[in-house]
Amino acid sequence: MKKKVCRFARTATPVVVMAVFLAAIFFTWTNLSIAAPAASGTPAKTAPAVSGTPAKAAPTDSGAPPRVRRSQVQRTEARIADLQKALKITPDQQGVWNALVQVMKDNAKEMDELRKARTKSRRDMNAVEDLQNYCQVTETHLAGMKKMLPAFEALYNSMSDEQKKNADALFKMGRHEKQGKQKSK
Repeated sequence: MKKKVCRFARTATPVVVMAVFLAAIFFTWTNLSIAAPAASGTPAKTAPAVSGTPAKAAPTDSGAPPRVRRSQVQRTEARIADLQKALKITPDQQGVWNALVQVMKDNAKEMDELRKARTKSRRDMNAVEDLQNYCQVTETHLAGMKKMLPAFEALYNSMSDEQKKNADALFKMGRHEKQGKQKSK
């Protein structure tokens, strides 16, 4: 019995780690850096848009052209393309890949709608309402992850050993290690 539990834990651990990594990748907008500029009165710094329609321009103090914050949908589209290349999705895997992509797009759209509603009503919120709204964002994020996990698990199970190794390495490197490497440059 112990061997079965250990074997299951070893098999399930990479899938769970990958799901957590996907969460970090796909839903980064909910960090508190959005709230900090509003509280301090300084404009938010955002990344330039790569494709699609820009979401919102934030003025800069330096007189440089304003940088544009990409929507969650735009960031997710870019990540989907990157992941497809990095994971080397084969034609045989296209069905399970498309199912995962659809869940990712649906989640991103839902988070975008929630962010827009939050941004619109935020000025009128008191601290308790703001915290309640943030809880709603977090719950929506969790629900999205729960929808994404079975789709990702199906894709992972369809991967060759080489693809799984590549996916494991991608997910182990994670967002935090990438950010640390960028800061040290």
